[in-house]
Formats: sequence, C-alpha cells, structure tokens
Amino acid sequence: MPDSREHLAHDLKHDRPVALKVLRPELAAILGGERFLKEIRLTANLQHPHILGLHDSGEADGVVYYVMPYVEGESLRERINRERQLPVEDAVRIASEVAGALDYAHRHGVVHRDIKPENILLHDGSALVADFGIALAASSAGGGTRLTETGMSLGTPHYMAPEQAMGEREITGRADVYALGCVLYEMLTGEPPFTGATAQAIVARVLTEEPRSIAVQRRTVPPHVESAVLTALEKLPADRYATAAQFAEALHTPGATLRVTRAPGTLLPPPARGPSRATWIAAGLAVLGLGAGAWGWLTARTAARQPASWHYILFGDSVAPALGSQSFGVSPDGSMIAFRQTNPPYDLWLKRQGDLNPARVPGTDRAQNPVFSPDGRSIAFVADGHVKTVSITGGAPLTLADSAAGGYGGVTWIDDKTLLYVSSGLTELRRISAGGGPSTVAFHDSTLVGGGIGQPVALPGGRGVLFEYCGSQCVTMSVHVVDLHTGKRRLLLDGMAGAWYLPTGHLLFVQRDGTGLVAPFDLGTLEITGPAVPMLTDVTLSQGAAAPLLSVSGNGTLVYVGGAPGADDVQMVQVTRTGIVSPVDTGWHGALNSFALSPDGRQLAVGVGVNGGLNIWVKPVGRGPASRLSFGNSDRRPEWSSDGREVAFIRDSLGSSAFASSGPGNTVYARPADGSGTDRRLAKLTRPVQEVGWSHDGKWLVLRTDNGSRGAGDVVGVRLGGDSTPVDLVASPFSEMHPVVSPDGRWIAYASDESGAFEVYVRPFPNTQGGRWQVSSGGGIEPRWSADGREVFYLDPGPRLMSAHVSVRPTFSVSSVQPLFTLPPQFILDTFHQTYDVSPDGRTFYFISSRAPRQEIRIVWVEHWFSDVRARTTR
Repeated sequence: MPDSREHLAHDLKHDRPVALKVLRPELAAILGGERFLKEIRLTANLQHPHILGLHDSGEADGVVYYVMPYVEGESLRERINRERQLPVEDAVRIASEVAGALDYAHRHGVVHRDIKPENILLHDGSALVADFGIALAASSAGGGTRLTETGMSLGTPHYMAPEQAMGEREITGRADVYALGCVLYEMLTGEPPFTGATAQAIVARVLTEEPRSIAVQRRTVPPHVESAVLTALEKLPADRYATAAQFAEALHTPGATLRVTRAPGTLLPPPARGPSRATWIAAGLAVLGLGAGAWGWLTARTAARQPASWHYILFGDSVAPALGSQSFGVSPDGSMIAFRQTNPPYDLWLKRQGDLNPARVPGTDRAQNPVFSPDGRSIAFVADGHVKTVSITGGAPLTLADSAAGGYGGVTWIDDKTLLYVSSGLTELRRISAGGGPSTVAFHDSTLVGGGIGQPVALPGGRGVLFEYCGSQCVTMSVHVVDLHTGKRRLLLDGMAGAWYLPTGHLLFVQRDGTGLVAPFDLGTLEITGPAVPMLTDVTLSQGAAAPLLSVSGNGTLVYVGGAPGADDVQMVQVTRTGIVSPVDTGWHGALNSFALSPDGRQLAVGVGVNGGLNIWVKPVGRGPASRLSFGNSDRRPEWSSDGREVAFIRDSLGSSAFASSGPGNTVYARPADGSGTDRRLAKLTRPVQEVGWSHDGKWLVLRTDNGSRGAGDVVGVRLGGDSTPVDLVASPFSEMHPVVSPDGRWIAYASDESGAFEVYVRPFPNTQGGRWQVSSGGGIEPRWSADGREVFYLDPGPRLMSAHVSVRPTFSVSSVQPLFTLPPQFILDTFHQTYDVSPDGRTFYFISSRAPRQEIRIVWVEHWFSDVRARTTR
C-alpha cells in the first residue's frame, strides 16, 4: 500500500502544476503529524539534480500533505511495464543517476528506505528520486521503531534489504544500495530478484535464497555489471558496497570487479565479494583453468543446501572446444569435461576439476561425440566412422564398431555396459557391448529420412533412449523416445532440438530458439506428465544440425554454450549486384533478426530483441532513429502491405501443449506503419504460422504454416474481407516455404523439397493448380520478385544470390539464370525463413550480418543445477 495518495494540483501563486501528496491517516497517526511536518521541511535542503525537491507542506482539517514539483514524463515502473527489459546502457545510466542521488542524501544523513521503480521518475529520460520526505521524517521522528512496533514498515518487499525485512532498528545507506540493486536487476531482466504470491513469501525468499544469474537470463549484460548488481544484493550489509557511489563506480569500471587474463593457465578469479569468494577459494574450486584460457568464475556463491551456482568458462584460441554436435561431455560426478578441440587434429582433451591445464587424450584424432561411461572411467566417441572407447587414465583406444555416424549422429552408454550408436544411414540405432563383439539392431525406421536421427541419450536402467529427428535439411526437428523393451517409437516433442533425462524425474529439452524447458517425465510409461517450465535461455544450437551444445551430469552439473558467437550484435547491411557490402547505418546494431523493406525502399521493419522481448521496429534506410511499432513482446516476421501503410507480423502466444511454454504464433496482426491506431487481427490458423506475405492488391494474405515433424509446412491463403476461411494454395507431404506473390498478382513463387532437395517453383495465383514451373536447378530457396516482375532472385547452396530472368506473358517461362554474388560467411542466414530483401530498383539487397566474430567461446557452467530445477518445478 502506498504511504501517500498523490493528486495533480495547481499552484495559484506561481501558476504552475504541482504534485500534492496526502499522507495516509494511519501513517500520520503513527509518525505524529506535527513532528512529521517539522522534519519533512528539512528535505527542502536536499538539493541535487536527481532528487525531486519539496515545494511546501502543511496540515488542513487534520490531513497532512506535502507539495512536490510536477514532473512531465513517467515513472520507471511505467517504463518497465511497457518495455519489460530496458537497454543495458539506459538501465546502467538510470541506476547511476539514482546512486548519485542516494550518495548525496546519505552524506547528509538521510536514508530513503523505499527505493523502487514507482519512486523513480523519468524526466526527459533523466532519473529523479521522489519521496525522500517520507524517509527523513520517519527516521528523524523515530518512526522506524514505531512502525515496526505497530506491524508496519517503510519499504516494499520486492526491494527490501534483509535487515529491513527483519525489522532491524538501525537501517543504513546500504539498505538503499540493496534496493537499487533490486531495481537495476529488474530493469535488466524484467522482474525483481525475488517474487512471490504474498509479501511473506517474498520476504522468505529474500532471507533464504540467492538471486538467479542475470547473464543466464540476458547474455548481453556485461560481466562487471552483473557482478556489481550481485554485490549490491549481498544479504549481509557489510558484504555490499559501502556507499552508493562505489556501486555506481563498479557499474562503469569492468576492471574493478573482474580481472580477465588471457595468458595460458592463468586463474580468472571471482570478484571480491567477502566470505563467498573466500569459501570457494578454500574449497579449491576457483582453480579450474583451461588450456590457453582460464575458467573464469564470474560468480561464486554458496548457501545452505547447495543452491545452483552459475559461472562462465572462458576458452582461449589454442585449445578450445569445437562448436559442433555433442562436442563435449560432462562426467557423471561433474568433475571432468571431455571436449573436442576446434583445431587439427580435432582430438579430445580432458579437463579435470582442480587442474589448471587440460590434458590431451592420445589416440583420439578426429574424434566426435565424447560421452562418459556411467562409472566415469571411460569415454566413448566416434572417429572416422568407428565407435571407440578409451580409458580416462590413458592407454590405446578400443575400436568397437564401424559404419557409425558422428557429428549429428552420436553414441550413448546404457547402464548395462552396452552402448547405442547411430548407424551411418541415420535411420538406425545399433547396440554393442562395451567389451566388444557383434552389434545388433536396437531400433530401425526407414521412414525417418531427411536429416535422420541423432543425438541419442539413454534413459536409466536401459528403459529406453531419446533421440532427435532432423527433417529435410533440418528445417524441422522433433524428439522421440524408443522403448528398448518393445522397440516401439513415440513422438514426444515436436519442434524441439534435443532432450535429456534428469534424475529429478524430468526431461530437459531445447526449443529451436535456444530456450531450455523442463517437464515431468514418467519412466514407466515414457510420457511427459505435466506442463513445462522454462529454465534456460540462449542455448546455442550447432550450425546446420540444429543440435543443442549442452551436456548434463547425473549429479546436477550443467554445461552449455550460451549464445551463438556474434548473435547478440549484428547489423543491417546493403549489397550491390556486384557484391559490394556497406552498413545501412553504422550506429544501429544489436539483437536484430527478421526484417522487410518497405515498398518504396525508404524504411525497414525489423524484429528487434530475443525470446520474450521481441518486437517490431520501423527505421529509415540510412541514418535516422528507429521507432517501436509493436508492443506484444513476442512479435516477429514483419511484412509490409503493398501500399506501405501497414506492417503485418506474427505474434507468438502461450502454447497449449504440456511441453511448450511459449509456442509459435498462429495469429497474424497488422499495425499502421506510422505507429498510429491499434493492432488489427488479420488471420488466425489452427497451425503455427512462420512466414507472412501480402498480395499486391491487398485482397490476400499468403502464409506459410509449420507442420512440425510432418514437414516445414504448406502455403495457405486467407482472403482479407468476406470469407476468411484459409485456403490451401500449395499443400503436399513435402515442405513448402518462402511464398511470395508477384507484383502483378498473377504468380506465386515458393521453395519445395518435393524433388529431394529444395528448389524454387512458380505457380499461377490464386489458382495454383493451373501449372507449375521450376526456376532453380541444383538447389534454391528464398525467392524474391523484382519490382517489375522480370526477375526472380533466390539463394543457391553456395550460398550465392541468383537472378532468374523470367517472362510472364503469355505464360510463365525462365529465359536465363545467373549468379550475382557469393554471400560472405558473416551474413546471418535462416533457411527456415526469408532472410533478405531487394530494393524497388532491383539494384540493392539487404541482409543481416555479424559485426565481428567473438574471440572467445562463452560457456555456461552450472553446479547443483538440480536445485534450480526442483525450486522452479515445485512452485
């Protein structure tokens, strides 16, 4: 409940609007109205650019009031409610401005006691801290003690320091530092560090739990910022920053809280954070270096019952793990990591806990898919098409079988000292004894064609095995389980890219967007038995195979690559027909993804953000500010109407299945491109929608659906106006993608894998049964029409941008096909969606490109992760 009620009033004497705050009667009674007014007047002496001052105060008919300047703008709460997560630079700046105000007030003997987003006003983007009057009057009038005695306390549970929540009489400025840490945590992640259904539940978590890592939730947050926030959130006041100024300084000084050294074998220590750091060093867990880089523990936190502890591992360039399918594995006890290094001879290296340097495993050249035996004494892997095992203590490897598929395929151990591996045809799982001998077929399904099966993970007790199924060119993914007792297969998860069984009785699985979810799983029936809970974000999937780069041990140690290199910092580029690349705007970059060029070529509609913070923005081509168009926080795949007045987009929504926390959207909205008006629903299908297009007369919406494991989808048309029943335009057992209608509205181009590989085809529109012409030869995806309808552009497997010169009268024909340029490797291509656009004159092409490759692989290491799993799944 707020301490006062606020009203907009007019100051007649000075002819100005003011904020009139009326103190709640019960609070006024506790503090004493006369004493309160005497003390609150002292706040007029707090003169600071980021403190909202006091105009006047008084009492009328027993009502205590005080008058403050009226601030045009909004509160930080309103901005967080609108944007959920603020840009990192804005969040740090606002926190620094508030810290400056707090430091000034603390030096004048005033502790605010109730720092929260509602009490931080934003005027022209600059922060103003309000309600210092309540704090000073309460503390000076002895209100702190009297409030506690009457069961009331200044402060808000989400932002209340532990000592404040416990009712300590002596509250220092470090309580404000804690509250500001909570506010900055919320600005960066979208919610306070501790939440709950009741105030009591929140306070209980404040007192007993540790905040979840910020970087795991949002990888763009710099390590020193996270370290500073977590230091501010220490439970003991002595472990926090002594002053708000020190907090602000740490936010702007990377070297102050994190020393990063690149020399071989150098320890990357955790930030100096009192007993937590000392405890870890005493335990010997801070000396986990790795090769040409050290293991950098960015956080090192301990608590009762061994809570989950999140860290980063920094790998150097000389001995670094390859970013391929199953390129590393964790031992059952979590004490070792086996990884395939990224450079020739691509052999395995073993990093033991407590050793500064990893050790090479002899005889493992060209190894893939390392996986530890259940007892942790041996490693199985695939090399040159052979399944091999090797002891972790050394010795020659033992070859068990040939005709094995490495990479996307792989191998897994079963509890009974046998192994399962994927055969070279990717349609079969074979079983062999760890001691050698003939192999037998454990599972075979000739219908699983395309990318095939891979990434096997054995279930406990030999009960079954999980595996991925990769559809044609891995456009579609799904997770299946095989009952090893009956040999029968069951589809478990559609649209997912990997699954692991956890001893907590759950499955961990990963969506194509890198979100890791956990759901309860019954080993007896091999079924998912309840809703899924999101646990991880930004898990990297290997290129091409779409396999998550993740491994989890039986004791709760989790290791995964957290975010694809460069994925969080890309830019829009424009390319001439001869392949000359230049940035669209050198000052505009970040988490950009799907986009579309306006019909006049002057504006770009771009999806900006990741996961739960994805929205559509509109920006001029070239320099100029971007403006936010959509506010659904899950909006993607923009497409302009032919007149340039509206932008259509897909809005993702909560899934209804047990395994989806947020599923692909099946609803298409449009919004005026100038930001006026509201969202207008154009279509809603029973299947997920992945791509959107308009006909040039505005009468049709052309959509590409997602059919999960049954193929990438079909091309569906929806009439805008009148009968809106979806009409199948191109629907087959094969995968159809990238539909786009010609400028004259008579033809539709799309890609299909009906021939066994994707090619570009053209059909009449909307009567698509009137003929079919193949445009590409040797592979083709992502067609785009030139504005005059005389060219069809597409990407070949090169990847090269191709130009097919076509004629549409009296019927469709292709006169010639020629390459324009080869796409540079830094271009971001998503073969599942349209990833480029063409200018109206056909001379310029737009792509998204990485700004610069990262120099390091960023890997997340989590100890006692099952503590998080249990906590999140039992709420």
